[in-house]
Amino acid sequence: MLKVTKEKIAQVLHNYQKKKISNENLKPSAVLIPIFCKEGEYHILFIKRSQGVNFHKGQFAFPGGNHELHDSNLRQTALREAKEEIGLATKDVEILGELDDCPTLGSGYVISPFVAFIPYPYHFQLDSKEVEEFFSVPLSALMNESNFRQDYYPTGDKAGPGYAYEYEGKIIWGATARIVKQLIELLRSVSKYRI
Repeated sequence: MLKVTKEKIAQVLHNYQKKKISNENLKPSAVLIPIFCKEGEYHILFIKRSQGVNFHKGQFAFPGGNHELHDSNLRQTALREAKEEIGLATKDVEILGELDDCPTLGSGYVISPFVAFIPYPYHFQLDSKEVEEFFSVPLSALMNESNFRQDYYPTGDKAGPGYAYEYEGKIIWGATARIVKQLIELLRSVSKYRI
């Protein structure tokens, strides 16, 4: 069984053709999926959104937000938002690739996810207006089927697939869970890339 590496993740994403959503009724946004290596194991960083944001209050998510006019592209949106929300400097981010665009079901956004490698340890600085806390989940825990749930609809809205991941009492659901699921499936699709 081979251990996942930053290079293997980058290779999987490099060979993947991203599916884009073009819908003028959906507002463009982007998130950064920060991955780092801690004590020999790869982790994904998540944030908990504050109660002061307009949408998805208190939900677990990735750093990210709306595309703004001064952003040259969605990649820059993801990097800018990560800097604003958790103090992650652009110079410290290595973009490994992109995942499929992911629509939000209630708030009318289409999210472009960018998978990135970041240094660890790192001195994060949270914007308390937008982010309540941050935490990480080992990639191996996300790949463990016992932490995955289907048919999870906390708001009762069954307009799309209800996926969720649970780790140490935290439940990651909605668009964030759909993005995580795609990343995990891509890593699993290449049988030699095991965690």
